[in-house]
Parts: sequence; C-alpha cells; structure tokens
Amino acid sequence: MKYLKGFSEGCVGCHVCEEACSQMFFRVKDLSKSAVRISEEDGKTKITACNQCGACMTLCPVQAIVKDSQGVVMIKKKLCVGCLVCVAECPCGAMFYHVDEPVPFKCIACNGCASKCPTGALLILKEN
Repeated sequence: MKYLKGFSEGCVGCHVCEEACSQMFFRVKDLSKSAVRISEEDGKTKITACNQCGACMTLCPVQAIVKDSQGVVMIKKKLCVGCLVCVAECPCGAMFYHVDEPVPFKCIACNGCASKCPTGALLILKEN
C-alpha cells in the first residue's frame, strides 16, 4: 500500500504542500482545494491526508471508489454521483469537497506535496 505519511513535529506550517497539491490537481493555488491539510489543534500542528484505509469504498452507493494496484484509494469521477457520503463518513476526515468541483477529492499519494515540503515533514511510504 502506498500512502502519504505526515510528521507533524517537522511541519512549520508554511502551507507549501497545500499550495502544491491544489496547483497540481486544480491548477490554482487555493488551500481549500488541497487534499492534504495543515491545521493547528491544541497548539500543535496537525497534518490531515488520506491513509488509504478504504472505509469510503464500502460506503459509496455507486461503487465509484476503488483501490488501484498500489493500494491507493481512487475516485472514479465518471461514476461519482456527488452524494458526499464519503466526505461525511471518512474516519480520518481526509475526503474533501469544494463547491466549485462536481466530485469529492482526496490524497492519492502522488508525492507532489512531499516533494515541495521544505522540512521533509511529508513522505510517501509503501507497505506490503
């Protein structure tokens, strides 16, 4: 399984990762269109990204969410009906929706954000 691992203790809150993600997938620098989110919680940095658990797959009423050969959870945009059940029920809060987009989005462990992180607080990991 391939996934993005965040190391909060190394994050400086610069949001470069969020800008890189939104730029890569939506061609805009808009933090609300990032599939990785940096926030502060109880004075600590929190990094939110999909851990590829697959819980959303069983919830999708039209089977628009599948795992690829590397274990990455993917949304089949042509099948998605935009019901947002996956967003509401994601156990790690890493399925996102933006009013400008017809379907939800999530991290697909592409390395776009990790490659731009100036502190190395994000890594793409692979597990068997």
